[in-house]
Amino acid sequence: MNPIDELRAARPADLGDRPIDPRTRAAELSRAMSRPRPARRRRRPARHVWSLGLAGAAAAVTAVAVVVATNGTASTARGPDTPASTRQAVTLSAREVLLAAAARAERQPEGKGEYWHTVSVRRTLFAAAKGGYRVLDQRRDEGWTPGATGPDQRQWGRMRSLGARPATEEDRQAWERAGSPTSIEVTVPRKPKPMILKTSPGRAMTGRSPLTDGDKVFWLGRNVSVKDLRELPRDPDQLKKRLLSWKGRDNDVPMQGDGWLFVISAGLIMDMPVTPEVRGAAFRMLAELGDVRVIENVTDAEGRTGTAVAINEPTFDGGVTEHRLIIDEAAGQALASEYVAVKPRGLQAGFEPGTMWNSIAVIKAGWTDDKPE
Repeated sequence: MNPIDELRAARPADLGDRPIDPRTRAAELSRAMSRPRPARRRRRPARHVWSLGLAGAAAAVTAVAVVVATNGTASTARGPDTPASTRQAVTLSAREVLLAAAARAERQPEGKGEYWHTVSVRRTLFAAAKGGYRVLDQRRDEGWTPGATGPDQRQWGRMRSLGARPATEEDRQAWERAGSPTSIEVTVPRKPKPMILKTSPGRAMTGRSPLTDGDKVFWLGRNVSVKDLRELPRDPDQLKKRLLSWKGRDNDVPMQGDGWLFVISAGLIMDMPVTPEVRGAAFRMLAELGDVRVIENVTDAEGRTGTAVAINEPTFDGGVTEHRLIIDEAAGQALASEYVAVKPRGLQAGFEPGTMWNSIAVIKAGWTDDKPE
């Protein structure tokens, strides 16, 4: 499925077929690019934060965030006062890292509230259409998902563009040679015209939308409700079985088995309202998957250091991307999800292997009684 088809499939059914203005279309395309996700089908809800952009409430907000970095392979952890001659590398397996995170996650307090509240910052890399430089565009997403369901329930979303900027010092110099434009045309694969990114932050846009089918707000292989998430099994084997049973036959996902479970579980771990025990079970389930590797001492786009577990994922256009889930082992919490080009194709075309072209950093995820202002 190509990005345009994905956008059509992700469009909420209640919007009908009325035309979309060009700015909204650009925002939707950016949203689709900002996170490699399995193919969407009609009436499958976007994750709660995205629904606002698809409904057009934030049509004027440029919708993607970008991060570029070197490949993020990190050195072994060591104490600052340890003599160089006595330092020893200690490398944990992905299984050990995930089991340690599971033990911590299960002991986290659950919290209470009327809404599941999330805050994240997403970043995506773009190439300028002219001038030979790359830019980072950042967007802050905030969502409020009701714990209760019913025909009158609404989910809230807020988005704010944090502005685009040259990705590196070399890019900055090229940007300055191009006249330091405050509106930057960027290349979007399969889009006939460039998209415009602004260097200045935008205004926060807040909106709300109904729950799909009265209660569905998340996607885990199929549309699921908060109740579905709260009732997920606490046993890793049973959780794996349940998630695999939700993998519909209509998913145009170029991955199977362990790769698919990694993608789905990463979203569950990062910011879905599951119980601490289920989050721990998800970590334990990932610990038993094959082809998962560990990358130590990774710094996410927010400057936080954690340990990444990673797996290679095929893309829809024949490429390969490395999907990293960065976790804080001590807290048993996910910090960020990142994507690194391995075999650049399509959305990654033109980037060197090892380029981090997309990331989503979780700032907050928990229950609250506070509603959007």
